[in-house]
Amino acid sequence: MTRFATIDQVDVSGKRVLLRADLNVPMTNGQAEDVTRIARLAPTVAELADKGGRVVIMSHFGRPKGKPSPRESLRPLVPALQAALGGRPVRFAEDCVGAAVERAVAALKPGEILLLENTRFHKGEEANDPDFAKALAKLGDIYVNDAFSVSHRAHASTEGIAHLLPAYAGRLMQAELEALNRALGSPQHPVAAIVGGAKVSTKLDLLQHLLPRVDVLIIGGAMANTVLLAQGLSVGKSLAERDMVGTARDFLALADKQRATLILPVDAVVARTIEPGAPTRTVAIDMVPEQEMILDIGAKTVAAIEARLDQCRTLVWNGPVGAFETKPFDRGTVELAKVVARLTKAGRLVSIAGGGDTVAALAAAGVTDALTYVSAAGGAFLEWLEGRTLPGIAALERP
Repeated sequence: MTRFATIDQVDVSGKRVLLRADLNVPMTNGQAEDVTRIARLAPTVAELADKGGRVVIMSHFGRPKGKPSPRESLRPLVPALQAALGGRPVRFAEDCVGAAVERAVAALKPGEILLLENTRFHKGEEANDPDFAKALAKLGDIYVNDAFSVSHRAHASTEGIAHLLPAYAGRLMQAELEALNRALGSPQHPVAAIVGGAKVSTKLDLLQHLLPRVDVLIIGGAMANTVLLAQGLSVGKSLAERDMVGTARDFLALADKQRATLILPVDAVVARTIEPGAPTRTVAIDMVPEQEMILDIGAKTVAAIEARLDQCRTLVWNGPVGAFETKPFDRGTVELAKVVARLTKAGRLVSIAGGGDTVAALAAAGVTDALTYVSAAGGAFLEWLEGRTLPGIAALERP
C-alpha cells in the first residue's frame, strides 16, 4: 500500500491547518440539496478544531472559469457546514488568497474555523500555477487533503500546495485509501468485480486493468450488449457501441488467453421502450427480439452472479447492471445490491463500491450503509480502479 502521513502524525495545536475539502455539492435556491460530502468531511474538521488547530477550509464549486461568480460562491454552504459540525461557528472569507484573507486567518484562535471562497475564482487553481499555490500556502502551517474526489486533478489546491507545506491525509482521505487498498491493493481472494454502465469505450481501460487482478469479472449494463455482439449474439434494438465490437472481441480474446472468469447476462428483461411501467418480459440472452431492447438482467443472471459472489471474499463494484433510473429496470441492480449487503453483513464479503451512478443505485436499494465502503468520488474512483496515478494522492506519498 502507498505510504502516506495522516493527521495522527502531527500536532496541530495552534497551527494554521489548510484543509482541502470537496464542497462541490448540488444546490437548489441557495441551499445544499445533498449534504453527504459535507457530513463526511465534518469529522476531520471537528477533530482538527478539537485538537486546537486553526482550521482554514478551501474548496472549489462549479465551473466559474477563473473569475468570481455570485452563483458559484461557497458562502451559502456555511449554514450546512455549521449544521454538520453540530452548530459550531464557521467564519467566511470573501476570497481565498490575498492580504484580507491572510488577516482573517491570522485572527483565528485555536479551535476556530474559516471557510475560504471558491478556489476556482482564480485561473491559477486549475492551471496549477506555482504562484497561486504559493499564495494559498501562505495561509497555512500544514496542509491536509480530505478531498479524494478531486485528487485526480493536478490543481494548485490539490497537488501544487502539497509540495510547499507538510502534507497529510484527512480522515475521509485516509478511509478512502484504506478501503481501496482492501479492494485491490492487498485483497482477500477470490476477488470479484462488477462493472456496469452504458459504454465499453469509457471503461475499456478499467476492464483491462481489472482482468489480471480479479478472479471473477462481471459485466452488466448496456456495455454488456457490445460484448454480446462481439460474441455473435443479436441484441435487437438495445443500446450498444457497434463500432467497438472489434475492440470488445479483442478483449474477449485477452480474457480467454488469461483464463479469466467472465460473467455476462444469460437472460435479460426486454421492452420496446424505456418508460416507467413499460410492458416487459424476460428472455434468454440468445433470444432477444429484433424490435426490443435489453434493459436489465434477468432472474437467472442475478442467481448466477449471487452464486459466484457467495464464493468470493472481496468485491469492487462500479456501475449499475441495468437502466436503473427507470422502473422496473432497476430490479436487477437492486437485487444484486441486496445480495452484496447480505454477504457483507454476514462478514463473508468485503464490498467496495463507487461512482456516481453506483452510489445512486445503492441508495435507491437502501443498502448504502450495509456495504464495507461506498466512495462518493466519481472520476477519481474510476481512475484509481484503472490504475492511473492520482496527482493529489501521489503528492501525499512518503518514502
